Amino acid sequence: MSADPLLQEVLAGWDGEAVMTRYDRQTGSWFFVAVHDTTLGTPNGGTRMRVYDHAAAGLEDAIRLAEGMTRKWAVLGLPFGGGKAVLAVPQWPEGDNREGLLLRYGGFLETLAGSFQTGVDLGTTPEDMLLIGRVTRNVHGVDFETGRMIDPGPFTARGVLRGIEAALEAVDGDPTLEGRSVLVQGVGDVGEPLAGLLAERGARVLLSDLDVERAVRVAGELGAEVVPPSEVVGRACDVYAPCAVGGVLTRETIPRLACRIVAGSANAQLGEPGDADRLHARGVLYAPDYVVNGGGAAAFGLLSLGERDEERIREQVDGIGETLRSIFGAAAEGGGTPVAAADRRVAEALARGREPSAAARVRAR
Repeated sequence: MSADPLLQEVLAGWDGEAVMTRYDRQTGSWFFVAVHDTTLGTPNGGTRMRVYDHAAAGLEDAIRLAEGMTRKWAVLGLPFGGGKAVLAVPQWPEGDNREGLLLRYGGFLETLAGSFQTGVDLGTTPEDMLLIGRVTRNVHGVDFETGRMIDPGPFTARGVLRGIEAALEAVDGDPTLEGRSVLVQGVGDVGEPLAGLLAERGARVLLSDLDVERAVRVAGELGAEVVPPSEVVGRACDVYAPCAVGGVLTRETIPRLACRIVAGSANAQLGEPGDADRLHARGVLYAPDYVVNGGGAAAFGLLSLGERDEERIREQVDGIGETLRSIFGAAAEGGGTPVAAADRRVAEALARGREPSAAARVRAR
């Protein structure tokens, strides 16, 4: 298979540091590891697996998500750089084909000599990370002594919960979820535990998923309502929580939103930068995705740094709520969007990281 002619065009328009790639002949898949910024430390980000229309779309996803990871680590205050991996597969791999693909991907990561570390993302599972961990130790969440994998989903869900509470407080002056309606789009590794947390706190939970049977099952367990995927955007609710794929907030969908808050775990929710202004103009409070979905990254980042105190890890995740309160406050004070306020934090963190004393500390690690 020859290289997609669009790959060079995608790379030419990117300001990141590097892309490492490999073509997997056995499956016709492309491996993309995009490194956006190493100012704060070794690049860290999940591995996404998806079927794309063409390889360049997978590369676009990787570089967009890598930039989001730079922002996420900077806001969390953890010493990692922005990176992301995408396995662009021509069809969904099953059984031995999937195992072989993941083992070869792990071997590819091993050749990068620790310059990128990864974990679970959309389309991959904790079990996949255990498999990749057979051939490389550049995997987060794997306890190599016991062979146990820690699932980041519940940590991410906890952070989103705190973000929703902060957003409700910013809008209504009250973070209480009792009686509030929250539409969770995507009942997967984050959406399902998030729905459970919301239900425990008395929220009226609405669930939607392309896998309707899954949505019906979880809804039955929680006493939630199922919303058909085609009705998500226009469904009235207090909070819309996108927890599946990104790019759901666009110039086409934003005018149809019937919510007051958007706060979910999906990466890269905005179709383009101007969509933050469109949300603001409509009076919809948007929790920047790279802030509100940072719970899993925070937990795994701390674990990789040697933290084993579960209470301290939970405190870091819960701190996402306070971070968003500060961001919402700064946006309100300055009259701008929460995205602009969050991006200023990122710029300040990266500027500090580029100071000579900070660079020396990074090299010492």
